[in-house]
Formats: sequence, structure tokens, C-alpha cells
Amino acid sequence: MTQIIERPPMGDFPEPRPSLLTMTMAQAINQGLHDAMAADDRVLVFGEDVATLGGVFRVTDGLAETFGALRCFDTPLAESAIIGIAIGMAVRGLVPVPEIQFDGFSAPAFDQMVSHLAKYRTRTHGDIDMPVTVRIPSFGGIGAVEHHSESTESYWLHTAGLKVVVPSTPADAYWLLRQSITCLDPVIYLEPKRRYWTRGTVDTETPVLPFGRAAVRRNGTDVTVLTYGGLVDTACNAAGIAADQGVSVEVVDLRTLNPLDFETVAESVRRTGRCVVMHEGPRTLGFGAELAARISEDLFYDLEAPVLRATGFDTPYPPARLEKLWLPGVDRLLDCIEKAMAQ
Repeated sequence: MTQIIERPPMGDFPEPRPSLLTMTMAQAINQGLHDAMAADDRVLVFGEDVATLGGVFRVTDGLAETFGALRCFDTPLAESAIIGIAIGMAVRGLVPVPEIQFDGFSAPAFDQMVSHLAKYRTRTHGDIDMPVTVRIPSFGGIGAVEHHSESTESYWLHTAGLKVVVPSTPADAYWLLRQSITCLDPVIYLEPKRRYWTRGTVDTETPVLPFGRAAVRRNGTDVTVLTYGGLVDTACNAAGIAADQGVSVEVVDLRTLNPLDFETVAESVRRTGRCVVMHEGPRTLGFGAELAARISEDLFYDLEAPVLRATGFDTPYPPARLEKLWLPGVDRLLDCIEKAMAQ
């Protein structure tokens, strides 16, 4: 049975709407979808419960009422069909933005995403664009039931042809979504559920950063922490504690995992000489393994210590009551920072 997360309605923005707004990440995504649909009538939003209900998290609230049932509509519970029709729409010149209701349910759509969505532009020698942005509420931290809290980014990163995006702030959520929708390649847009109700300022006229650029969220000189999504805030909290102990930690928010802004990563690691990668997914073959390998290959002589990883465990995602023990938190990251500084 679908788990319904009850939240208050988004509410309407005042008209005329100012360009600088304070909103939650959920509202920022909603506004990003609204503005993209208003700017281009080829943009369609569809998925399970996105129209009548406004989405499980109310992220698509009001879109069907504003743009009509032909541009925002509900689908059956059939993830493979959702992505399949998105591919067909893109072939016909539309700009689909399908939603997979929860991360764990992207598995039924895996064949369509890997075999077709990722390969269509290459298969046609670039003659057919594939401007599909697949929105997936992702990761843990909300105490959800089985299949509702997964870290799927490594699957999509290993699939050439897919871009992978993970916002950590409302401003990034808005602009990374707008930029993804205008991209001619398919984008997997992973929304950290635990950040949906955090608030921040969004300038809807000026992009935060170009697509594909990482952001340094906290400057430091001793250790670089690379992370993304919901763990950016965790890393900044750990950096504050480390500072009280005399250790200066730089936090780099990757924002887009593919394309990866390795230039910003390299600049930070060369400056600090130490690096810890943090992500929610299991340790083995997680994105941290790829980052550690590339940093070791390209920046070996700049390192003062091996690249360390603060991650989830190599087990299936646990029941909600054990989630806090499973997810990497401040303590696990501080332990890695201490080990890095000891070498």
C-alpha cells in the first residue's frame, strides 16, 4: 500500500510574484515545475498520484489545476510504463517530467531507463533528443517503510548516457530542476526526502551556479568532505564540531554527480591534502569508491592520507527503528576525519 505523507498544502504564491522568495525545498521543486511548464507548453508532468493528490509529498500540488489534465496527469502503478511513455513522448518532441513515486520503486523501470532512455541519443547518432527529467524522491532519514528509502544513484551513474542530479538546498532544487528540464539528455533528478521541509531563499531569476558545478558550502584547510543531498547539512554540522577541536573542514556539495565537477574537487583536495567522501548508500561500489579511486589516481602526490569513506552499511536498508543507526551521521564522519588527521 502506498504510504501517504500528510503535509499542509503548498498554498498559492502572490501575484505578481517577486523573484526572491523564501520557501521549502518541496515548494521550490513545485515552483520549478510550474515555471518550466509556463515557459514551455511541451513540458508534461505525470506519475502516480501527481495530479489529483498533488503527489505523496504534495510537490506537484496545484499543477493539474493550473495547466490542465493534458499536461499534469496521474498514471497507473506501472513504473516501466511511466518511463516507456516518457521515452515515446520525447521522441515525438515533447519534454516529459515523469515521477517515480519512491526510490525503491525505480527497479521496475530499470530496463526502460538503462536499455532505452540512456541510449536513445547515441542509438540515433544524436538525431533524436531525449529531454526526459525523471524525478525520484530518494534516500532516507524520514523513517519510511520498506522500499521507500533507497540510494539508487550508483545504478544511474554506472549507466552511460544519464545525468544524475542531487540538490541540497531549495535554491539548488529550483535551479537544478529548471536546468535539467532544458537539457537534451535524460536526467535522473534525485530529491532528498529528508530535506523537503527545510526552508531557504530562492532567486527565481538568477541561477545559483551553472549546471555541473559543485559548491563549497564551508571553507577549510585540513580535510575536504565530499557529499551531496541530505548529508550536506550533516557534514556542515560535523565541520562545526571539528572546528571546536581545532580541525578545519571544507565541505564540498557535489550537486551534480554526472557531470562531476572534478576541478572543484581537485582544488579543494590539493588545498587540504586529506579527503573523506560521505554518502548514504552501501559502502561497496558506492559513489564514494569511484571518487576515492579518481582522487587517488589524479591527486596521489597531493594527498597526506588515504581517501576515507563514511557511508551506509553493506546490508539491505533497515526498518525505520534502526534507520538512525544505519545512516552515516556526524559521529561516523568525525571518526573518519580523526583518522585522516592522524596520518
